[in-house]
Amino acid sequence: MNIAFLLKPKCDTAYLYTTDTIRQGLEKMHYHHYTAIPVIDPEGYYHGTITEGDFLWHVLETAGGKTPVPFDIHQAEHEHVSDLLRTEFNPSVQICATMEDLLKRVMDQNFVPVIDDRGIFVGIITRKDVIGYFVNHT
Repeated sequence: MNIAFLLKPKCDTAYLYTTDTIRQGLEKMHYHHYTAIPVIDPEGYYHGTITEGDFLWHVLETAGGKTPVPFDIHQAEHEHVSDLLRTEFNPSVQICATMEDLLKRVMDQNFVPVIDDRGIFVGIITRKDVIGYFVNHT
């Protein structure tokens, strides 16, 4: 069975670019109320997913263990999302993946980024949609 029918396409998905600043990333995640968001490069290749925890750890590391140190949002305008990205986190699946492959991923991920055969980001499939599919088809 093809997983494409569960796909939320890129045009309906929020994502960040590797070239976006940390401030832009924080603002977009806040606006959409997301806890994680896919990151692509300007050509559309998927590079990974960044979480609010990644931003939090960066803030703590920037403070250098000093307490309390206010977060400097102006400094975040000069650092890029790609500097925080953990590429091994939230791996993608290809659009030709099976439902079994998808099910294995959503057991550990809230959403699964989907790429085409060239590695271009085409959208996401959410855990909620996969669960809904199995509830309606079993």
